Formats: sequence, structure tokens, C-alpha cells
Amino acid sequence: MKTFVVILVLIAVSMIGVNITMLDFDNPLEGDSLVAVIGIGAALAAVLLLAIFWQSRRIQELIKDKSNV
Repeated sequence: MKTFVVILVLIAVSMIGVNITMLDFDNPLEGDSLVAVIGIGAALAAVLLLAIFWQSRRIQELIKDKSNV
């Protein structure tokens, strides 16, 4: 599960990089640049959700280890 989450984070970060190259900084909310802004927002949301998932799994493992002692 850990490697799967890491792979998804790397994909999301690479999507952020690709979308940054599509941005038109003069008109960031028009045309293809708007699509890039939405893509960056979606990728950032994915990274945030994966970080929350990662932490919840760590907490779950800690609770499981404490209950086994």
C-alpha cells in the first residue's frame, strides 16, 4: 500500500509540473490556462488526500500495535 500511495503522489506531482508549463501567466483564467489552473488544483487536492490517507494508515498501525501489547 505504501508504494501505491507514493506512486500516486509522484503522478500528481508530475501533473502539477505539466500543468505549470501550460499556464499563461498574463491571462491565467482564460483558455487552456484555465484548464491548467483547474488541473493544478485537482492535483494538489489529490496530494492532500493522499497525505491524509497516509497519516490515517500510520495512526491505525500504531493503535493496532498498542492493542497487541
